[in-house]
Amino acid sequence: MSSAAEARERFGTGPLSRAAAFIYTMLAVEVLVLLTAGPGLVAMVLLDRNASNLPLAAACALPAGPALSAALYALDRRRLDLTDLRPAATFWRGYRLNAKDALVTWAGWLVWITVLAMSLTNLTVAGLPRWWAVPIGLVAVAATLWGLNALVIASMFAFRARDVARLAAYCLVRSPGATVGNLCLLIVAVGIVLVSSEAVLALLGSLFLLALLHNCRPVIAVVRTEFTA
Repeated sequence: MSSAAEARERFGTGPLSRAAAFIYTMLAVEVLVLLTAGPGLVAMVLLDRNASNLPLAAACALPAGPALSAALYALDRRRLDLTDLRPAATFWRGYRLNAKDALVTWAGWLVWITVLAMSLTNLTVAGLPRWWAVPIGLVAVAATLWGLNALVIASMFAFRARDVARLAAYCLVRSPGATVGNLCLLIVAVGIVLVSSEAVLALLGSLFLLALLHNCRPVIAVVRTEFTA
């Protein structure tokens, strides 16, 4: 091996280089997520927190589905060699490949969450007792955990939308560790929104997506082993 090759290897794969590559990738993915989903997220933040605005908030959140899917794709394929970084190219490739499937999955989850959220905020109007908030809330949590699985599966594999939906539901039970991990991640995300705003959560998006990807490794393994050739 030549001295030039040895120098390149030391430069590209040492601890500091790997740390720099990780930080660069996370920042690049974060910027690209904000670029592709930003307009809708800005509009959502500006909306009054009123139940009547829930359908409009869901519409504003639609562009986030393909953006999050592309980010998951890029993070799954990230490199820690500082001399071989292409996070932006990988992000846009994931966006082109997964935008349609991710949008269908994301839109389906948004519809369910919007209906459930409107039901929660209109219990009195509907004449329902307050304890109905508990089962509705549990359904909303289950739907969100399903949505996280579905988004990851749609980002990593090429299945039909109905197959993604079935696999996401199957993996809730088949991979309980991933489900519990995503539940903890969901609690942290809701806490951040409650004490600050959606904007703060958006700025931490790449970190949350990396944690989601880590939690869903068992889900990805199950789908790859049991449902792909």
